Amino acid sequence: MQGRLALITGATSGIGEATALRLAEEGCDLVLTGRRSGRLSALKARLDAMFAGKVGVDALAFDVADRAAVGAALERLGPRAERIDILVNNAGLALGTEVAQSGDPEDWDRVIDTNVKGLMYVTRALLPAMIRRNRGDIINLGSVAGRWSYRGGAVYCASKAAVRAITEGLRLDLVGTPLRVTNIAPGMVETEFSDVRYRGDAQKAKDVYAGMTPLSARDIADTIAWCLSRPPHVNVQELIVFPTDQPAVGHVHRRS
Repeated sequence: MQGRLALITGATSGIGEATALRLAEEGCDLVLTGRRSGRLSALKARLDAMFAGKVGVDALAFDVADRAAVGAALERLGPRAERIDILVNNAGLALGTEVAQSGDPEDWDRVIDTNVKGLMYVTRALLPAMIRRNRGDIINLGSVAGRWSYRGGAVYCASKAAVRAITEGLRLDLVGTPLRVTNIAPGMVETEFSDVRYRGDAQKAKDVYAGMTPLSARDIADTIAWCLSRPPHVNVQELIVFPTDQPAVGHVHRRS
C-alpha cells in the first residue's frame, strides 16, 4: 500500500483513528476528516511526528452529512483529491435506544443523514476520479446490526442495512472496472460509540462492555488493512467480525 492515498471519514476517534495509524504503518498517505477540528489537528500532529518524511497527512474538518461541505472540503484539497484511491467510509453513529413509538425523529434524521447520505455524498464525490484512474478501494463500515435487528435499534439497524445494500449496489455499478468495494460489519467494538449513543452517560456506556471482552478499534483497523492487501483480483465484499464473547446480536457472554 506504499504511496497510496487514503481518505478516512470520522478519523477523530475509534475505528477511524486506529485505521489512520494502521494505514500509515503501511506507507499510505492520508486525508483525515471529521467534525472536530481540534482532534483532527492533534491526530495530524501525532502522525507527522511518528512518520515524519514517510507519510503525508492532510486534515479536513467537515460534516459528511452536509453535501455542500463535502464538496468544499475536497476543493480545498485541490489536485491532491485526484490521487485518493482508498476511501474508508467510517463516519457513523447511533443515538438513543428508545423503541420506535417513543423515538425522536430528529435523532433519526441525524443517524440517516450521517450513516447513509453522508456515506453516499463522499463516495459520489470521489468515485469519478477513481474510475478515471482505473484504481480504487472503498471500505464501508457497516455493522452486524445491518443483518440482525434488535429492539430499540430500528433506525440504526436500517441505516446499516442500507450500508450493506449500497456496498452490493456499488459492486454492480462498478462491474468492468478494477475498483473494489467492501462492507466491514463489526459486532461490539469498544470506542466512543456507546458514549455518543447514551449522550455522554459514561456509566451506561461502560456497562455495555461490562464482564466481556469486546473488539478493539485496532482489531477492525487490522481487518481493513487485510482486505486492502488482497491481490487485485480478490474483492472481499462483506466481512462480519464478532468478539468471541458475542455469538450473536443481543447475546453476550458476561463474566461475573
